[in-house]
Amino acid sequence: KGPRRGYICEVFDGHFILPDLGPIGANGLANPRDFLHPTARFENKEGSYVLVQKFLGELWEAKLDHSPFDVVAWFGNYVPYKYELKNFVAVNSVTVDHMDPSIFTVLTCQTQEPGVAACDFVIFPPRMAVQKNTFRPPYYHRNCMTEYMGNICGTYDAKPDAFKAGGGSLHSCMAGHGPDAKTFDTCSEQKGDTAVQMPEDSMAFMFESTYVMRLTEWAMDESL
Repeated sequence: KGPRRGYICEVFDGHFILPDLGPIGANGLANPRDFLHPTARFENKEGSYVLVQKFLGELWEAKLDHSPFDVVAWFGNYVPYKYELKNFVAVNSVTVDHMDPSIFTVLTCQTQEPGVAACDFVIFPPRMAVQKNTFRPPYYHRNCMTEYMGNICGTYDAKPDAFKAGGGSLHSCMAGHGPDAKTFDTCSEQKGDTAVQMPEDSMAFMFESTYVMRLTEWAMDESL
């Protein structure tokens, strides 16, 4: 009960699917068995309900005097699902180098061009960092993709002080970005000498897209 806040990504062409595992093999990343979907049921009760639908970029609502979930018969394979991010099986380097974050892809929505994503849904879950002689956080870089990052809970290793839970960070196409100065200095000295457990209460994510994302007027002008 009570208010809920979160992040939403909406795609307008194609659907999210599991990424090809390639040389990883049969198991790893987001396993199909961990995705949950509702079982068929209905309810027959009266009350005050508001049905909201999105059409042509606008939200429309209709008031009902009965539950909208009163459909007795239903047929199809287009159903909602949910996935517990803590079930993600992370794969990472066990020798050297910081891996491309695409190794943490949960779901991908591809464009008509193979290998080019309209959106990759990527997470940064709790995991072990064991690379030797390596600057382990994301180094300073630019991408041909646009990234939107969010922090669901805990701390993010590249910006542990400033990137708070509930926050967001937009890295536009070819815009340089990387860790904060404190993290850079600390990890440059450590050089990955010992294995480190990333914070077990942390969970950050990223929406990565070949398309450029534009901020809304609300995002630019609103003071929260």
